Amino acid sequence: MLKERTLDITPDALDSMITDYHWMVNAIKEMRAEMIIGAKTAQYGVEATLPKAAGGVSDPIMLEAIRRSKNIMRIAEYEKKLLEVQTLTDRVTGDREVQVLNWLLDGRSKRWIAAKMGLSHTQIQNIKNNIVDQMIN
Repeated sequence: MLKERTLDITPDALDSMITDYHWMVNAIKEMRAEMIIGAKTAQYGVEATLPKAAGGVSDPIMLEAIRRSKNIMRIAEYEKKLLEVQTLTDRVTGDREVQVLNWLLDGRSKRWIAAKMGLSHTQIQNIKNNIVDQMIN
């Protein structure tokens, strides 16, 4: 099933997945850590006895559960994208391409990579385009 999906990835979508890889990993870590913390407590005192707004859920515990379920879906979406990138990284050949890909996945900017490799920003962009082509084909 994953193989079928990777065939449908456009070069632009794969490019953005590579660019977003690092922050998605960090976002997953943070959202999972947040899931461990207990739910917020309900209101007490006079505020708890007052009427609530119509048309929505006024229970803070329920609102927190809804928010967390949305985060779970977001985590699953991010994990799916990360897995697709990870399965395609083996297709990349060439020492330059592998090193540039690893630095991009680590969240390094193209300018930083260019400075470390002694290349121009444009050359790094061309290498990234070659990486995407190798991963797609």
